Amino acid sequence: MTASRNRTTRVAADERDQLLQLVATQSMPMGIDQIFHGDMVSICDHIPPQTVDLLLLDPPYNLRKTFGSSTFNRRSTEEYREAFSLWLKVALRTLKPDATIYVCAEWRTSAIVQPILEENLAVRNRITWEREKGRGAQTNWKNTSEDIWFCTAGEDYKFYPDRVRIRRPVIAPYRDQTGRPKDWNDHEAGAYRDTAPANLWTDVTIPFWSMPENTEHPTQKPEKLIAKLILASSDTGDVVFDPFLGSGTSAVVAKKLGRRWIGIEIEAEYCALAQKRINQSREGDPIQGYRDGVFWPRNSPNQQQRTANRRRADEEGLLL
Repeated sequence: MTASRNRTTRVAADERDQLLQLVATQSMPMGIDQIFHGDMVSICDHIPPQTVDLLLLDPPYNLRKTFGSSTFNRRSTEEYREAFSLWLKVALRTLKPDATIYVCAEWRTSAIVQPILEENLAVRNRITWEREKGRGAQTNWKNTSEDIWFCTAGEDYKFYPDRVRIRRPVIAPYRDQTGRPKDWNDHEAGAYRDTAPANLWTDVTIPFWSMPENTEHPTQKPEKLIAKLILASSDTGDVVFDPFLGSGTSAVVAKKLGRRWIGIEIEAEYCALAQKRINQSREGDPIQGYRDGVFWPRNSPNQQQRTANRRRADEEGLLL
């Protein structure tokens, strides 16, 4: 039995076919704001060159993992290198000259993809973000981090660090001689400083069962994580492309932030799930952890108050 506050998004059997009618296939004309069901290598050939402003490449890591009805098995380093090289090659055909590319990986996969990225793109940085979920191990350190490689197609590219500042609480709120806050601001929730974004992210919450963005996809990325990438490296109206769409997070966030999008997903189950999430989203809808044009740390007073308000409303029957 599902808990009363469980808001995991699922696709019921009686709505699956209807959702899949909205999903395109390889034989259909290529369009923007569209999910395509099929293999990304084949479908990428149908996307016109210089269409994409921002590529979010999140392929299966070189690990054994079951996705819907299929299982991706770990391969030899050379086999994975060949597969990734092909995925990257076909995706790069779609990019504009000033496009930005973010590539997701875990620590073993990172070692394989970095040389390939260096050969084909300008590699600018490696973001490491804390994935706080995960099981402990008796013979190794618990793995709670993943990488995102920040790359560009050329020397001209978009990057807006002021759009992705983090509002952190000030531990020592110094004031100048006139009594005004020194390098911090007074807010109703306390003393905060809007800090510049760095390449170590510890403020991201993995979706869990009481969050509407949560799904049963095994490697779902948080909306907050994707929002940082989209805000930092694209403008309103730009085209965001995710050729391994999964549960649809990148398309959902792109829509909420006023971007156009294209997604490809090989599993019909996830196509339907992604389409449902997209149907439920509107431009301007909230993103967990992002408010007033800044990102808030995990478990900040701001988020704690919002969680408490939501829990009270739920208990009073104000939320369905």
